[in-house]
Amino acid sequence: MPASADDSYLHVSAARKGFGVESTWLTLSSWFALALVASLISIRIGLSVALVEILVGVAAGNLFGLSPTGLITTLAGAGSIVLTFLAGAEIDPKIVRKHLVSSTAIGLVGFVAPFVGVLAFARYALHWTWPQSQIAGLSLSTTSVAVVYAVMVETGYNRTELGKIILAACFVNDLGTVLALGLFFANYNAWLAIFAAVTALAMWLLPKIVPPFFAAVGNRVSEPECKFVLLILFLLGGFANLARSEAVLPAYLIGMVMAPFFLKERVLSQRLRVMAFTFLTPFFFLKAGALVSLKSAATSIGLIVAALAMKMVTKFAGVMPLTKVFRFSPREGMYTTLLMSTGLTFGSICALFGLNNHIIDHNQYTVLVIAVIGSAVVPTMIAQRWFVPEFIPIEEENDAE
Repeated sequence: MPASADDSYLHVSAARKGFGVESTWLTLSSWFALALVASLISIRIGLSVALVEILVGVAAGNLFGLSPTGLITTLAGAGSIVLTFLAGAEIDPKIVRKHLVSSTAIGLVGFVAPFVGVLAFARYALHWTWPQSQIAGLSLSTTSVAVVYAVMVETGYNRTELGKIILAACFVNDLGTVLALGLFFANYNAWLAIFAAVTALAMWLLPKIVPPFFAAVGNRVSEPECKFVLLILFLLGGFANLARSEAVLPAYLIGMVMAPFFLKERVLSQRLRVMAFTFLTPFFFLKAGALVSLKSAATSIGLIVAALAMKMVTKFAGVMPLTKVFRFSPREGMYTTLLMSTGLTFGSICALFGLNNHIIDHNQYTVLVIAVIGSAVVPTMIAQRWFVPEFIPIEEENDAE
């Protein structure tokens, strides 16, 4: 019996749906293939997998036309949120209190020096407007928590006292950037007040309710603890979006207040880390690289190099003298300064904020974002290749005592 027109339509529709499902899995497999290649290259050459993923993303985006789909963008966003939370959860309050002056001073100067330097460069050398110059200064004032944390986890340096000081300084640095962005360009409305209130409430309640709740649910195959953490992070991220803010901002604050608990619950922290580094963060770093257009970069290479150089010079001018004041060894001082010179997540957020709000144009955005990505790659490669200090993990130091 011949097929009717309706039967043919249903057949075609089913085929299209099948093709759509198949292409989704092929898309995911291609991104995971790139993540695997990045891991193998990282093992081979001894560089952080986060940096290699960025570079692989640049190559794939420009040579093979790789571009993030809606699904990839969502996974990348989730990766940045969880990674930022884990970075905040590594901040040991005891170490911060012990080195409050050094971590606060390094973080504040690490923000102020490049912000002022890049702002002046953009305003007086490039003749950008004041709002555009402010966006430039904010974009290049940050320290990449994502990159620094990924590097430290891979090298084991997150288990050292100096590593925790650097992470605390990163927090102070990026907190300065966030506060300045809000001060200069805040859109004061009811949603912003609600977002601030909900975040403050979560920061106060979670340290009180999480330990007994996790003790009650226990260690189960269904991972209720991990699901609870993700629920809180994504819920706060939703409130951040309603307030026209960024979802990674509350994630860092929640990680910070939950740090005492997660520093004791190393198994749970390790499970979250495995999930993030296996399934989520590769999308974040690969996407960051895939969005770089080498053709656009070639036409503005001079400005990009100048912007990157200005960030690194001002970071060095501000941070390096402080490492000597606080008696870091020369190798530790250089390593700290180089890692404080990195940028990625918050720098990209500031540049995208400027573009979305029509403060900067596409060419200015390209210059800033590529300079930001360059700052994620160049100083970290130098630090890992030549300046990683010898260290003894804190727990081994305690055992020796």
